[in-house]
Amino acid sequence: MATYELLVCDLRTDRLLDRIPARDVSYDNYIGKTGTLSATIDLSNSDIARRVRTSVLPGRTMLYLERWDAFAGTIVWGGILWTRTPSRDARGVWTCAIQAAGLESVLRSHRMLTDTLTSTNVDQLDIARTLVAYAQSAPGGNLGIEIDYSQTSGVLRDRVYSRYDLPWIGGLIDQLAAVQGGFEWIIQCYRSDDGARHRALRLGYPRLSVGSGDLVLSGPGPITTYSLPEDATRQANAWQSRGATVNSNLAAESTPLMSAPLTTPADIAAGWPRLDGTSDYSTVISQDVLDQHARADLDAARRPSLIPSVAYTSGGIDQPQLGSYTRIRIDDVWYYDGLRARYRVVGLKVSPEERGRSESTELYLEAT
Repeated sequence: MATYELLVCDLRTDRLLDRIPARDVSYDNYIGKTGTLSATIDLSNSDIARRVRTSVLPGRTMLYLERWDAFAGTIVWGGILWTRTPSRDARGVWTCAIQAAGLESVLRSHRMLTDTLTSTNVDQLDIARTLVAYAQSAPGGNLGIEIDYSQTSGVLRDRVYSRYDLPWIGGLIDQLAAVQGGFEWIIQCYRSDDGARHRALRLGYPRLSVGSGDLVLSGPGPITTYSLPEDATRQANAWQSRGATVNSNLAAESTPLMSAPLTTPADIAAGWPRLDGTSDYSTVISQDVLDQHARADLDAARRPSLIPSVAYTSGGIDQPQLGSYTRIRIDDVWYYDGLRARYRVVGLKVSPEERGRSESTELYLEAT
């Protein structure tokens, strides 16, 4: 049976403050979305209550979740504590519920760009790294995120980020990654072989991909539930994007920048009805950049990237990394002719073992 422990550290220095057991733990990680953690700490006596009250501080505490099996401990999640809720029930039992989010949450909703930054003919991964380095350069802004400058994509971009827009830095990275020929990014927390803890920016072009072997899951077998949705409600085969309103002539009518109209004649010829779609980029002032967004949005909307999920009993099965691959084999009523498919893991949610409940993992998948 695996057990879990919270490592409580100072956010800015990573100094270990305490180790605290927790129950009702649930955590998730995603590519393109901030992961979360929730747990309950039992305040069984005044000593543990004092420790939690003084060291588990919302907004300045870094939490690592460590999973222990029979041999060693592994850091499986890391992020910043945002809320704690001490409470007492009618029987006088004290607990403290906590909620935390990955370090991406700081960049996506707590760090703004307050200077104008211009990049001309710069590799897109360097622009992303510059934005993270900018976030860490302000007094008190260093989150200890390690940045590897060796990787390149070969895709050069021109970008002007204005301080007057007051954009969230994480949002700028997301927007840069979402154009045609973009990339993926996460902040990974882990422990190296020498025992040191790390918070590392990981960039993947065109996608994050790790691991040399595939995790194989079968149903009947470890797979307990699955969902493989098909949905055309957001499908589109014609597209136009709208950018910022740019007008230097105050006497003229103000109109927004518009991308060139995009269509997919092959879909119409194949029998699909015309399905229109649109998107807004209110800070984009470059025609070329807006056109890149429009092409990427149309590519995504032609065949919406639905996220299948598979849940399985994970006791004895290694937890996959984001960007790794799994092979799914299902034989049942729906897949009466058998499903044999390979997917990339783009998200996972883990519910650790509790009394009367086995550890389970739900994988969110992307078709390869």
